[in-house]
Amino acid sequence: MPILESAKKIVEKMTGWQRPSSDDLDRLVRSRKANTFGFEDDGIIPNHPFWPLIVYRGVAMLPADFDPAAIFEDLFARNGWQGSWRNGIYDYVHYHSRIHEVLGIARGTGKVQFGGKRGRSLTIKAGDVAILPAGTGHECLDASDDFLVVGAYPPDGTYNECSSSEDHACAVKTVPKVAKPRQDPVYGGDGPLIDLWKAPR
Repeated sequence: MPILESAKKIVEKMTGWQRPSSDDLDRLVRSRKANTFGFEDDGIIPNHPFWPLIVYRGVAMLPADFDPAAIFEDLFARNGWQGSWRNGIYDYVHYHSRIHEVLGIARGTGKVQFGGKRGRSLTIKAGDVAILPAGTGHECLDASDDFLVVGAYPPDGTYNECSSSEDHACAVKTVPKVAKPRQDPVYGGDGPLIDLWKAPR
């Protein structure tokens, strides 16, 4: 941990960017409507049988004096979503059958196809967050040169990556068994995800 903290300090010194404090995060997170999108199994991409993709538009303010990726990393970590990374989104359709995923857009704009070929193309930009239940197909169709995404995962589940039709038969069995997250990655225990991702009746 001391090594990680030292690395963070070096980055701050080199870039002039700060990492947000807990009070900063409270100030930088806006109250936003949850946009939801449900997708059906297309025979290759299972998607989730009853939980929708959730998108918060412009949920995070990203002022110039803060590292925009650090805002999402620390926000997700505060709400129990871990294993964060910084990258883009793969340009081929893939999904995770054993874990949910959150994507925070730190910089730029991307056109992302969610749900496979029969799904929906959404333009996501800096400040947006997308929460993907296990099984949700996603691929980047186009993106600005500065497109930067922060991803993270809830503590329950195991990371894997599926992209072929051979993965489908196993995925349709494992996807519904992935536990519901205990907290919304943006709003915590009282976030919209808690009500939107309900157990099937």
